[in-house]
Amino acid sequence: MNDRDNGLLALRGEAIGEILPQSGKEEIFQNQTIRPILKLQNDIFIESFLNYVNKSKSDFYSFSIEKKMQFIDNAVHKDIKFRNALKGMVMAMFTIEEFREYILNSSNLNKRMMNLLIERLKDQVQLLAQPE
Repeated sequence: MNDRDNGLLALRGEAIGEILPQSGKEEIFQNQTIRPILKLQNDIFIESFLNYVNKSKSDFYSFSIEKKMQFIDNAVHKDIKFRNALKGMVMAMFTIEEFREYILNSSNLNKRMMNLLIERLKDQVQLLAQPE
């Protein structure tokens, strides 16, 4: 393992979520790699989403909580450019070995990654306030 990979692993810390003997490869990857990266990158995801909201010229800040949740879903699921930017923020934190594992099943891992990210944004909707 090279210095970059060691540095990334040290930044991220331990796995988040239980890893059981019956856990599948995707679940293990999710808990060992994706969840710690999402936690580490949380602040940049929040800033990125706020930037997306401001550029979209929507009335996001005055939406009801339910409408804000819908907006988050639509932004991540339907805006390909935004989704790809978010994926890039996660993938940039992969080690070489993790990237090799990721490309073997990227479609399913992308779904897991985006669903976890959507939930993370929704859980922090109160932080998504209009910047001053």
